[in-house]
Amino acid sequence: MKRAVSYNDVAAFVSMPLSSSHIESNSSDDDEESKSFPMKKLAIVMVGLPARGKTHIARYIARYLNWLGRTTRVFNVGNYRRELVGASQPAQFFDPNNQEGRQARWELAIKCLDDMIAWLKHQHGQVGIYDATNNTKERRKYVKERLEAECIRVLFLESICEDKSIIEHNVMETKLRMPDYQNMDPETAVEDFQRRIANYEVANETIEDDEMVSYIKIINLGRTIVLHQLTGYLQGKLVSYLMNMHTLPRSIYLTRHGESEYNVEERLGGDPELTPKGQLYAVQLAQYIHKEFTAQGKELPLIWTSQLRRSRHTVQFIPTHNICWRALNEINAGLCEGKTLNDVKQLYPKIYEDRMKDKLHFRYPGGESYVDVIQRLEPVMLEMERLRESILIVSHNAVIRAIYGFLIGKRQEECPNLEVPLHVVIKLTPRAYGCEEARIELNPHEELLSDSPSAPSSNVYSDAIPKQVYFGSSENSFSDGNKN
Repeated sequence: MKRAVSYNDVAAFVSMPLSSSHIESNSSDDDEESKSFPMKKLAIVMVGLPARGKTHIARYIARYLNWLGRTTRVFNVGNYRRELVGASQPAQFFDPNNQEGRQARWELAIKCLDDMIAWLKHQHGQVGIYDATNNTKERRKYVKERLEAECIRVLFLESICEDKSIIEHNVMETKLRMPDYQNMDPETAVEDFQRRIANYEVANETIEDDEMVSYIKIINLGRTIVLHQLTGYLQGKLVSYLMNMHTLPRSIYLTRHGESEYNVEERLGGDPELTPKGQLYAVQLAQYIHKEFTAQGKELPLIWTSQLRRSRHTVQFIPTHNICWRALNEINAGLCEGKTLNDVKQLYPKIYEDRMKDKLHFRYPGGESYVDVIQRLEPVMLEMERLRESILIVSHNAVIRAIYGFLIGKRQEECPNLEVPLHVVIKLTPRAYGCEEARIELNPHEELLSDSPSAPSSNVYSDAIPKQVYFGSSENSFSDGNKN
């Protein structure tokens, strides 16, 4: 199957039914070949010149698949080089005429590939992503034959960039954040990296149909996507995701709703109102968004909330429309809705015990599990990935945990235990080599509470200044006031 899909055709393509008429098969040999590969073992082999977004794409795919419950890991040849021969290799190391450098790079690539195969075969890995240039037919032929000899299905994913502005942006991102150029003069780093790219361009060969491989080509970061001989459910999922993802800079803001009546009583679920403290948080959130956007001459972010009152009322003072998603509603506690965990322990000890043993897969009787929440959030995540604008998402504990876990690359089983306290805004800015995180605590001061805070312009809230309490990796601890 081979298609060229323009950016404007994405919506039509995604809605197209996947009937047998859309799959081309030349002979029954294709069926026999597909039966020889374990369905859960897939190698995604990245292809492309430096500064084409390969590592960014690889990390995004791993983040998405791990979140869906597919054990995925990126094997980056550059990391092997940095660890085994040092990070500060000059551009001459990558010159194809440098026999010593060429041999060293080949040995590192083989070691990385061997480790990925071992992980897939012996450590319960399901999807391995081989992140290297792989930009010659000879190299791709070796990788394909090596993987297929181990009964691992192979999908090549090539990133092609013809837009100089995108390449320049990627070079700047690399210069600022790539481990190879830490503590180096910026201009020197850019010059060296451009020479490295030129060395790879000498031998570069794009994937052709005569290589007899399954491939996806992403051209200019998704403006055009070419598909060739794709088979299987997982590859179809990847296409849907790649059609929505992009690498343009923007920030995503996550927060739980303000304190609700059920938070105070420690009850599960329901549709309670905000407490006075929760209403004050709504005022402070509006103030923070004003300072972050309007005061800096930027348009207000898109706002998504759940359909529940405590979420919608938390954004009531931000002067823009918000979209209310049912998929953003709190986890359905079924039989346990409106009860405290102590009630559940007393009334349904077996349910309480099951929940404590396996929070991810535990499903409330008549309700949902965390896995159910993640599944219903997938369309929301694809839409979030598609957006180019900044966005503020106001939802509930289980839901924000799942979204936060997706954005910082956590595995599915880690999501139920992520710390997402009340009255904290989590600002996430995706980068090529990770996700920058800042936590802004908007702690409503008791002395500022009134019977009915009504507008963010009141001077009574002038002391409620947003405080940045955390920046960097996600390994921080906050108290968590909700039991879901």
